[in-house]
Amino acid sequence: MVFIHQLANWPNFTWDRNMLAEKLATVRHQQGRLIGRLESLGFPLQQEAVLKTLTEDVLKSSEIEGETFDAALVRSSVARRLGMDAGLLKAKDNHLEGVVEMMLDATRSYGEPLTADRLFGWHATMFPAGRSGMSRIRVGAWRDDAKGPMQVVSGAIGHERVHYQAPAAERIETEMARFLDWFGNEAEVDWVAKAAIAHLWFVTIHPFEDGNGRIARAIADRALARSEGSPQRFYSMSARIRQEREDYYAILEQTQRGSMDITPWMDWFFGCLGRAIEEAQLTLASVLDKARFWESIATVQLNERQRKVLNLLLDGIEGKLTTSKWAKLTKSSQDTAARDIASLMEHGILKRNPGGGRSTSYALQGPAKQ
Repeated sequence: MVFIHQLANWPNFTWDRNMLAEKLATVRHQQGRLIGRLESLGFPLQQEAVLKTLTEDVLKSSEIEGETFDAALVRSSVARRLGMDAGLLKAKDNHLEGVVEMMLDATRSYGEPLTADRLFGWHATMFPAGRSGMSRIRVGAWRDDAKGPMQVVSGAIGHERVHYQAPAAERIETEMARFLDWFGNEAEVDWVAKAAIAHLWFVTIHPFEDGNGRIARAIADRALARSEGSPQRFYSMSARIRQEREDYYAILEQTQRGSMDITPWMDWFFGCLGRAIEEAQLTLASVLDKARFWESIATVQLNERQRKVLNLLLDGIEGKLTTSKWAKLTKSSQDTAARDIASLMEHGILKRNPGGGRSTSYALQGPAKQ
């Protein structure tokens, strides 16, 4: 079984620029249209859109690798680093905090050189305890293959299928030096195309013991930020890849077992990116809906507890809102929760859901007609 990194002309990637020129131009147009629309909204709404996008980015990039974080904790961590008051939770998860820090640095520092030291820093922040699950791993350093070849494997023990085997550890320093030189070369290709190539190239080298997929996607986001000249993320490539995970792994495996002509990979990446940008229109719509909601009840006197829970409802709180949940979320008594809810119902902002007794729950209805 031969992989592309074993070919004589590795890593001289080629792709049919004429065939994909229109698709690349379309994606570029989508980027400009989305960014222009969001920049016209003003800073507060931009920040809200960035918060939603980055929260989704962290959640979905981790899910691709089989790791699940609590959505409220992710949102709280991202909001804290953006300097936003978004009903922050005090609880912290050091591993989550590291993932958020890595993904923010990837785009915020897009104008700075991508170096081995920066990649080591990202890796170290992602694994603060020096472990991946129960296993101890090399952190902030290239892998050494002490546990055997780096392979992507599926199937039960004794019936494993090797989907991919990365270059031997002894090659990594040379391979990564070549990759980083190329990434920093301003003369090389359009930055959207560079995002696609960089993603494939990095994950093919697979230089770390763990976290390669997330770092590859962060590097692609860095190139996309460079293509837009902005650190603000208004769409999530990771969220779209999560939705297309089977296709993502299939095109990766096909490409890594193919030739140095990576036209099919570039075609898939541009298409996935375009779908991610289109999906961002839904994020924009929800941000605008939230802004309109707060504008429509601007004359209603609300306390901080009510504002906090309404924000959580607008962001899609998990489960039903009951008096008990309100009390827990706001750290208040049941009586206080009941009064808060009753006041919002009087103003037509909350409504009681069908059912009653202990199962009584509430949902957003909208402001009272003025």
